[in-house]
Amino acid sequence: MNGTLPSRARVVVVGGGIVGCSVAYHLAELGWTDVVLLEQGQLSCGTTWHAAGLVGQLRSTGSMTRLIRHSTELYARLERETGFGTGWKQCGSLGVARTAERMAQLRRTAAAARSFGVECELISVREAGELWPAMRTDDLVGAVWLPGDGKANPSDLTQALARGARRRGVQVLERVKVTGFSTLEGRVTEVRTTEGDIETEVVVNCAGQWAKAVGRLAGVTVPLHSAEHYYVVTDPIAGVHPDLPVLRDPDGYTYYKEEVGGLAVGGFEPDAKPWGMDGIPEPFEFQLLKEDWDQFAILMENAVHRVPALDDAGIRMFYNGPESFTPDNMFLLGEAPELRGFHVAAGFNSAGIASAGGAGMALAEWIVNGEPTRDLWAADLRRFAPWAGNDTWLHDRVKETLGLHYAMAWPDREPETARPLRRSPVHHLLRDAGARFGTAMGWERVNYFGPAVPYTFGHPAWQPFVDAEVRACREGAALFDQTSLSKFTLKGPDACEVLRWLCAAEVDVEPGRCVRTGMLNDRGGYESDLTVTRVARDEYLIVTGAAQGVRDFDVISRGIGGGRAVLVDVTGAHAVFGVMGPKSRELLSRVSRTDFSAFELGTSRTVDIGHATVRATRLTRVGELGWELYVPAEFAVTVYETLLAAGDVTQAGHHAIEAMRLEKGYRSWGRELGPDVTPAEAGLRSACRRDASFRGAGAAFGTPARRVVSIVLDDPAARLWGGETLLAGGVAVGHVTSAAHGPTLGRAVALGLVAAPAVDAAGNLVTDTVQVEVGDSLYSAEVGVKAPYDPTSSRVKA
Repeated sequence: MNGTLPSRARVVVVGGGIVGCSVAYHLAELGWTDVVLLEQGQLSCGTTWHAAGLVGQLRSTGSMTRLIRHSTELYARLERETGFGTGWKQCGSLGVARTAERMAQLRRTAAAARSFGVECELISVREAGELWPAMRTDDLVGAVWLPGDGKANPSDLTQALARGARRRGVQVLERVKVTGFSTLEGRVTEVRTTEGDIETEVVVNCAGQWAKAVGRLAGVTVPLHSAEHYYVVTDPIAGVHPDLPVLRDPDGYTYYKEEVGGLAVGGFEPDAKPWGMDGIPEPFEFQLLKEDWDQFAILMENAVHRVPALDDAGIRMFYNGPESFTPDNMFLLGEAPELRGFHVAAGFNSAGIASAGGAGMALAEWIVNGEPTRDLWAADLRRFAPWAGNDTWLHDRVKETLGLHYAMAWPDREPETARPLRRSPVHHLLRDAGARFGTAMGWERVNYFGPAVPYTFGHPAWQPFVDAEVRACREGAALFDQTSLSKFTLKGPDACEVLRWLCAAEVDVEPGRCVRTGMLNDRGGYESDLTVTRVARDEYLIVTGAAQGVRDFDVISRGIGGGRAVLVDVTGAHAVFGVMGPKSRELLSRVSRTDFSAFELGTSRTVDIGHATVRATRLTRVGELGWELYVPAEFAVTVYETLLAAGDVTQAGHHAIEAMRLEKGYRSWGRELGPDVTPAEAGLRSACRRDASFRGAGAAFGTPARRVVSIVLDDPAARLWGGETLLAGGVAVGHVTSAAHGPTLGRAVALGLVAAPAVDAAGNLVTDTVQVEVGDSLYSAEVGVKAPYDPTSSRVKA
């Protein structure tokens, strides 16, 4: 050990790779200097030292892209600040396409980059060849150029961050292994190590591929698994120089960067090789695994094809370094819902060098402020439940995850491995009826009923089946299995008081009333959007989206504090069936003795459905008359069969729900609503109480700089999927947040966020038209703050 272990530290960072050093650096930068970083070996000895060091800025969301841009800005200044070389070089990166489909993806990439503020240019094959002369180009159809991307030396970056942290007072100790944690009343209080114990308030688990094991010491789920990752470094090659851009050939699964006059050639094969099922051997410092040329063959064959000079180049080093991957190819960040004060930054999916700077900053801000300061949902640890820590499930999913780096980013692409896992009680009935399933929070969830069809960027072959489902719901009655919705009960004398603080709408209603409401953060942004049903004076049923169940449970639990209320997750105890459409009342009346004509919107009561007793709540997620039925799991099959047997009802899936949601302009959390979007921006002021007695009220109603708008394309042949850039007067003003084909409208329909000059200083939308950038084409569209579909009107408004 290179120092004295303190008996107490405000923060203990576990892991001395680039991520741990970045968290420590940023904590100190924010003024938290009572920090000790513990590394069981030496700094960077785990995964960081053998990383390829690629730093690409663009990610799937604007918030994640901004984190990577912070990394590039930090790395560019770090050497000047610390005096320690980092190897940072802004050499740019080049992505090439072999197929028309890949080129369509690159066009979407370029459009997204511009909306996120990243410099990006579509270039010709000839221009790509000029940037990378050693590359074969005769089979390419195009390329994209990002001049702000770069590369760095991972070990040197780590040392520079550690030096910067030390200079501000952080203690960095090597050869100290964490062996356990002490807790008190749900909060971490102590770190136990091989060198003694440290009393603490905050632990940050940055242990890389050891993070899952470290989390288990504290009872915290960290869903990641190691997989082998390969690259080779060649002898010098003619024409290869230090300023050569990073090259990515995703159709060949490969990447290339200059390394001491030669090339580092690696990639992400589609069928990966998980590692470490029996644990990571000790010690495992600055170590590699055995060469596996058979597994590497698909990468090497594609590399020689793309860069013919590799056929004669000598191989100086074969790197087989295990790295940790997560089930969805996005890293894990934030405070664990199981244990207060225990934070995680791990599972970087071979993108840790690019992500470390921004992720370290974001987590440090979260720790200092007590909550995230920006929208981090894409990386939030709470997007996974404890079941995701199953080693066998992780092993099987990671075989697919690694390859997702360079797989086609098809719209609505569904994972194929480690399924099915969670199933509705009526799954077999849905399957037998021809359902095509997607997955949400491990649940098998119906997308549509019909044959399996290929992915596409254009109009999918499943669209006619979804159109028919929508038509059935708009004109008759449709039946949806919505069992994947997360469901909680909150019970106790203070249940109402807790929810009145957390919820923006008035929830102090009579028993039997249902309210749709947002939960806000201190910045006035949406922490969630959910429905709250008061079933008794001291009890509420809370229903929220499948994906945010763990997150919402955590937010509500924190809101309870010392209040006299108990929150229980009852998701698995109840199926949910949506009965929607203008003939839904007739359908329910055929199977129940209840008078559904007396059922007002927003009311909830127990009813009989055939032989079963269930809770029925009149609400709609599609803009039509409808009810949600909450059915005890043991009655689910009976109730579903009873509804089908009543006749004149069409089974439908979530693609239909999404299309109808967008036609009606309903906002969805994680799309239009999020931690950075306020009710004023969302156009939902009227859904909030006007008093200041709920969380975030003081920031919820300020003049909005952005507005959520509905969008309808003029051209019925065009297709939107979400993420497209919106322009007004040739200037980018926002992006599409959700999109679908609107069967009722006959055109693409979407929601999006727009800002100036489409929004004036008073927060008003000042245009009724925009252009939508789809690939390299522009389509005109109408925009407005009102829904394009009004079911109470005799005509469809566009």
